[in-house]
Amino acid sequence: MALPVQRVSVAAPTPPAPKPVAPPVTPRVQRVVNPTAPPPPPPPTGPPPAYSASEPPSPPSSSGNRSGESEQAPPAYTPVDFNPRALTPGQIDELTHKLAGPITRLLRTELRLERERIGKLRDPRR
Repeated sequence: MALPVQRVSVAAPTPPAPKPVAPPVTPRVQRVVNPTAPPPPPPPTGPPPAYSASEPPSPPSSSGNRSGESEQAPPAYTPVDFNPRALTPGQIDELTHKLAGPITRLLRTELRLERERIGKLRDPRR
């Protein structure tokens, strides 16, 4: 059984619509915000000065000094007569107790960071 086929007549293609014309662009000008400010200085045009290791560095500006104090070098190291073998047992115990806490904290922190690094956050010993 044959079905009737409806044919559509081929019409000529319609030309594309013309592109819309954009309105003319007017330049935008920013007004001067602070007319009393001087213009920034121009960047240096020449090469930077050459570095010489034999030249002493330039002294810092006077704004770094505190209330007119002259810059003085720290006092020289004076050796102290200290013999650790001459410590009494009480002094050794006191020193041990003072150092045990901070060293233990540092060691635990290092061990925890190592466990985090390898991906084992739980300590199986506990």
